[in-house]
Amino acid sequence: MTNPSYRVLLYYQYVNIEDPEEYATVHLDFCKSLDLKGRILVSAEGINGTVSGSVEQTQAYINMMHADPRFASMPIKIDEASEHAFKKMHVRHKPELVNLSLEDDINPLEITGNYLNPKEFFEQLNQPETVVIDARNDYEYELGHFEGAVKPDINSFRELPDWIRKNKEQFKDKKILTYCTGGVRCEKFSGWLMEEGFEDVSQLHGGIVTYGKDPEVKGQLWNGKCYVFDERISVPINQVEHKIVGQDHFTNEPCERYVNCGNPECNKQILCSEENEHFYMRGCTHNCRVHSRNRYIKEHNLLEEEVNERLKKINEKHRISQG
Repeated sequence: MTNPSYRVLLYYQYVNIEDPEEYATVHLDFCKSLDLKGRILVSAEGINGTVSGSVEQTQAYINMMHADPRFASMPIKIDEASEHAFKKMHVRHKPELVNLSLEDDINPLEITGNYLNPKEFFEQLNQPETVVIDARNDYEYELGHFEGAVKPDINSFRELPDWIRKNKEQFKDKKILTYCTGGVRCEKFSGWLMEEGFEDVSQLHGGIVTYGKDPEVKGQLWNGKCYVFDERISVPINQVEHKIVGQDHFTNEPCERYVNCGNPECNKQILCSEENEHFYMRGCTHNCRVHSRNRYIKEHNLLEEEVNERLKKINEKHRISQG
């Protein structure tokens, strides 16, 4: 990118924060004073955030954070961008930075998996005794993942412990590697795995984003793109070879374009080409297509006759494809 005018910052730090609600309020005011946009979570256990702004604005934010003794050594990942990655600025207080819904929460300051830098993680990926577990949600995995990584059948992070318990036998006596976008989820997940009795647990320090920026590894053994929680939706990781692993929701053709289902009560994220978005009226199922609040229909001011005609074409296409 030539002369980028914006940057996107991604960071987290597990550290004790007294009066996190007050800190969140003050922090929001500071971010707004810099005209930053983004989403930051603050809890008694630390901070987890991503913000966008001009080079000058983001540098002022970095300087402020590193001037605070609690965050002086906090790694901050930087992506260049041509515009803001967020529409608004939010700083919210939460009980936890990431939600595993455990009766006894994990404190990463007390227990967490071994840290592996990108080169160490790369070297471990193809070891025969290693199992690589993706700690993200299913829709994140579908857009991109490490070669050979296990995809937990989960829709949210808090479902991960139950899934591991149900599938514990396949991971027994194995060396476990785990990874997530920036590292914050793996801090807790790897610690929980150790509490569950898994003895050899390691995590990708700094997450996928750091792995993709490493000058030696260059994102190798990553296929697809990395899902990110901002307006960019995804970022490239593998600097050597790009393989598309995502599949169009409707045709299973290679696809890396995410849209939200037009039915606001569903709102499921689906990989979908622009052509298929229009053909299927952005509805992931028939019921979503005909839903009274389908946003695609409203956005395009489609009349009932037009909707019925499109539904007829969809039915014809499926009848032909099914023989």
